[in-house]
Amino acid sequence: MSTTSRRLLLRGGTIHSPSAASATALLAIDGQVAWVGDDGSAGTYADSPDLVVELEGRLVTPGFVDAHTHLAPTGFALESLDLSSCASGADGLSRLQRHAADRSQAVLFAYGWDETRWPEGRPFTGAELDGAVGDRVAYVSRVDSHSAVVSTGLLAHDPSIRTLDGWHGDGLVERDAHHAARSVMHGLWTPADRERALRTALAQAAGQGITSVHELNAPHIAPYSDFETLRRIARDSAVPAVVPYWGAFRGGGADDETLAGFAGDLCVDGAIGSHTACLHEPYADEETTGHLYLDREQVAEHLVYCTQRGVQAGFHVIGDRAMAEAVAGLEAAASRLGDGALRRSRHRLEHAEMPAPEHIATLARLSVVASVQPSFDAHWGGSDGLYERRLGRERARPMNPFASLHRAGVVLAFGSDSPITRLDPWGAVLAAVFHSNEAERLSVATAFDAHTRGGHRARGDDESGVLRPGAAATYAVWDLDEEVTSRRRHDSTGKRHTLPDLHPEVALPRCVQTVVDGMTIFTTDALPHLEERG
Repeated sequence: MSTTSRRLLLRGGTIHSPSAASATALLAIDGQVAWVGDDGSAGTYADSPDLVVELEGRLVTPGFVDAHTHLAPTGFALESLDLSSCASGADGLSRLQRHAADRSQAVLFAYGWDETRWPEGRPFTGAELDGAVGDRVAYVSRVDSHSAVVSTGLLAHDPSIRTLDGWHGDGLVERDAHHAARSVMHGLWTPADRERALRTALAQAAGQGITSVHELNAPHIAPYSDFETLRRIARDSAVPAVVPYWGAFRGGGADDETLAGFAGDLCVDGAIGSHTACLHEPYADEETTGHLYLDREQVAEHLVYCTQRGVQAGFHVIGDRAMAEAVAGLEAAASRLGDGALRRSRHRLEHAEMPAPEHIATLARLSVVASVQPSFDAHWGGSDGLYERRLGRERARPMNPFASLHRAGVVLAFGSDSPITRLDPWGAVLAAVFHSNEAERLSVATAFDAHTRGGHRARGDDESGVLRPGAAATYAVWDLDEEVTSRRRHDSTGKRHTLPDLHPEVALPRCVQTVVDGMTIFTTDALPHLEERG
């Protein structure tokens, strides 16, 4: 089913819809939901569709929105070496050596290493990397993508990297040196390489039931030209909808009406794993408070610039001092323009991992979206997790306060920050439901809403993300584990629930079809029961 017929009837499943709590069928006409109801009523429409899909008990939900992705880096990562499972630095170097022997690309790219899991307790050095890859150009990113180890072969393309802020003298780069190393890669990857990576990432998203992605691009992440490549891909291919953001201060000279805003990875600070997130007090395991890249005056200036132009502003914010600076900038901009102007603009903060209660109150008052990544807590939260080792238990436990943000009325929009964590929306919902801090756990329904409607609301669209008459026929079809299916039908009170009762020990739903505006962008052989009419 590469395209959907003009009139399509789905029946015999479970439809997650606010307009019909017990819906088992859906009729779509010309890419729009025309009716949602039960199989008995579906008989009224059974003779009119061009195509009938027998769901055989499968679940149909609105498509997921990943509100924070980096598409080209995701595509390149999917084609490259994943070091996240390495047991040690030596193991990583051995894998790099084998990878280099098997590859002839201009850039050897690897990612995902985390020295806190290794017995050496340190990253490998540039000299050790050279020993594995020889004179090849190699860029090996830490799991948070805020630091990397680079080879001498890469440095030969830009010797000035050794003079920049963030050069550690042993191949490890962060901050300005890291950005320059990335620029070397951008110069060596061809336009064809980039287009292939973008298509790979979009296909991966579609296969996960993701119907829209927010592309959080920035000068230090990927070239601006990726946006035009993405538009060209959308014109000739069935792919998830892309919402484009450019994270440049005051726009960086960009003047593109297709942009949703100058937001995303416009960084106020860095990352906790790389010791670059900005803190009030030093890290527990290193004598540094991280780095502040933008102060409150710059945050306010950018907010005013964007608000006056009617576009979203947004910032990458992780550490507690960075959050304090961002909130102070919000307050300063509101003082100048008025609370209403900021509320109408619906600005956004990415990650927002360490907000204090007073910060949360400001975000709610000014209608600021919290674009958050539940998988961060699943990977690095909890007892003896990376956050606790970097920050100590007292500072780590309150991190990623999803329930507190939700109770305060802050719009939550879930994303992956792929390739930092993988495109896995049900995994993110599960992570929010089983947050390491029980006080910050969300219900399945609330977490699902944050990963569907929340992503649409984050770009200023309050209507999309539901399946009801008049809405776009944008959805995903899911196979469910038998145990999940049986528990899903009724809870202990007899109330019927359409969303699965997720649990870490039960398999997550598996996507068998993804549809955007009536156009199939992903399908498998698991949905074979199609009856095509004349």
